[in-house]
Amino acid sequence: MSQKVNLAEKLALLDTPFSPGIVGYLNDYKLVVVKARGEFVWHQHDDTDDFFLVIRGRLTIQLRDRDVELGEGEMFVVPRGVEHCPKAEDEAHVLLIEPRGTVNTGDAGGALTAQEIRI
Repeated sequence: MSQKVNLAEKLALLDTPFSPGIVGYLNDYKLVVVKARGEFVWHQHDDTDDFFLVIRGRLTIQLRDRDVELGEGEMFVVPRGVEHCPKAEDEAHVLLIEPRGTVNTGDAGGALTAQEIRI
Protein backbone atom coordinates (compact mmCIF):
# COMPACT_ATOMS: atom_id res chain seq x y z
CA MET A 1 0.00 0.00 0.00
CA SER A 2 1.27 3.46 -0.84
CA GLN A 3 2.16 5.96 1.86
CA LYS A 4 2.65 9.68 1.49
CA VAL A 5 6.27 10.80 1.43
CA ASN A 6 7.62 14.07 2.79
CA LEU A 7 10.61 14.91 0.59
CA ALA A 8 12.06 17.41 3.09
CA GLU A 9 12.11 14.71 5.78
CA LYS A 10 13.75 12.24 3.41
CA LEU A 11 16.36 14.78 2.30
CA ALA A 12 17.17 15.48 5.96
CA LEU A 13 18.35 11.86 6.21
CA LEU A 14 21.05 12.44 3.58
CA ASP A 15 24.44 13.74 4.74
CA THR A 16 26.77 13.26 1.80
CA PRO A 17 26.49 15.37 -1.37
CA PHE A 18 25.44 13.38 -4.45
CA SER A 19 24.57 10.34 -2.32
CA PRO A 20 21.06 9.46 -3.57
CA GLY A 21 18.20 7.99 -1.59
CA ILE A 22 15.27 6.17 -3.18
CA VAL A 23 11.94 7.55 -1.90
CA GLY A 24 9.60 5.43 -4.01
CA TYR A 25 8.92 3.52 -7.19
CA LEU A 26 6.68 4.23 -10.16
CA ASN A 27 6.28 1.19 -12.39
CA ASP A 28 9.85 0.33 -13.46
CA TYR A 29 11.25 3.69 -12.32
CA LYS A 30 12.81 4.78 -9.06
CA LEU A 31 12.11 8.18 -7.51
CA VAL A 32 15.34 9.47 -6.02
CA VAL A 33 16.28 12.52 -3.96
CA VAL A 34 19.78 13.88 -3.66
CA LYS A 35 21.55 16.82 -2.08
CA ALA A 36 23.85 18.38 -4.67
CA ARG A 37 26.81 20.49 -3.56
CA GLY A 38 29.98 21.06 -5.54
CA GLU A 39 30.63 19.35 -8.85
CA PHE A 40 29.64 15.75 -9.64
CA VAL A 41 31.44 13.69 -12.30
CA TRP A 42 31.15 14.00 -16.09
CA HIS A 43 29.16 11.00 -17.29
CA GLN A 44 26.45 9.79 -19.64
CA HIS A 45 23.68 7.22 -19.58
CA ASP A 46 23.62 5.31 -22.86
CA ASP A 47 20.29 3.58 -22.21
CA THR A 48 18.15 6.27 -20.57
CA ASP A 49 17.38 9.96 -20.36
CA ASP A 50 18.22 11.71 -17.06
CA PHE A 51 15.43 13.74 -15.36
CA PHE A 52 16.25 16.51 -12.85
CA LEU A 53 13.69 18.56 -10.85
CA VAL A 54 15.06 21.16 -8.43
CA ILE A 55 13.13 21.21 -5.17
CA ARG A 56 15.29 23.77 -3.38
CA GLY A 57 18.27 25.89 -4.39
CA ARG A 58 19.93 26.13 -7.78
CA LEU A 59 21.52 23.44 -9.95
CA THR A 60 23.63 23.76 -13.08
CA ILE A 61 23.58 20.91 -15.58
CA GLN A 62 26.84 21.28 -17.50
CA LEU A 63 26.73 19.98 -21.04
CA ARG A 64 29.72 20.05 -23.37
CA ASP A 65 28.17 22.84 -25.47
CA ARG A 66 26.29 24.86 -22.80
CA ASP A 67 25.18 25.11 -19.19
CA VAL A 68 21.53 24.74 -18.14
CA GLU A 69 20.74 26.75 -15.00
CA LEU A 70 17.82 25.43 -12.94
CA GLY A 71 16.05 27.14 -10.04
CA GLU A 72 13.42 25.88 -7.64
CA GLY A 73 10.53 24.20 -9.44
CA GLU A 74 12.43 23.91 -12.72
CA MET A 75 13.23 20.65 -14.49
CA PHE A 76 15.46 19.46 -17.29
CA VAL A 77 15.84 16.17 -19.14
CA VAL A 78 19.30 15.20 -20.38
CA PRO A 79 18.82 12.99 -23.45
CA ARG A 80 20.32 9.51 -23.35
CA GLY A 81 23.92 9.39 -24.49
CA VAL A 82 24.60 13.08 -23.74
CA GLU A 83 27.57 13.72 -21.48
CA HIS A 84 26.71 15.95 -18.53
CA CYS A 85 27.92 17.04 -15.10
CA PRO A 86 25.60 18.45 -12.42
CA LYS A 87 26.99 21.06 -10.04
CA ALA A 88 25.71 23.36 -7.32
CA GLU A 89 27.60 26.24 -5.72
CA ASP A 90 25.38 25.99 -2.63
CA GLU A 91 23.39 22.96 -1.54
CA ALA A 92 20.50 22.09 -3.87
CA HIS A 93 17.79 19.48 -3.29
CA VAL A 94 16.90 17.53 -6.41
CA LEU A 95 14.39 14.85 -7.43
CA LEU A 96 15.50 12.36 -10.09
CA ILE A 97 13.32 9.87 -11.92
CA GLU A 98 15.19 7.03 -13.58
CA PRO A 99 14.79 3.35 -14.45
CA ARG A 100 15.52 0.88 -11.66
CA GLY A 101 19.14 -0.22 -11.81
CA THR A 102 20.42 3.02 -13.35
CA VAL A 103 23.89 3.79 -11.97
CA ASN A 104 24.18 7.40 -10.77
CA THR A 105 27.61 7.85 -12.37
CA GLY A 106 26.56 6.30 -15.69
CA ASP A 107 29.56 5.20 -17.71
CA ALA A 108 32.10 7.01 -15.49
CA GLY A 109 32.02 4.76 -12.42
CA GLY A 110 34.41 5.73 -9.63
CA ALA A 111 34.21 6.81 -6.00
CA LEU A 112 30.89 8.65 -6.40
CA THR A 113 29.04 5.56 -7.63
CA ALA A 114 26.26 4.93 -5.10
CA GLN A 115 24.38 1.82 -4.05
CA GLU A 116 20.60 1.84 -4.50
CA ILE A 117 19.35 2.60 -0.98
CA ARG A 118 15.72 3.19 -0.02
CA ILE A 119 15.29 5.86 2.63
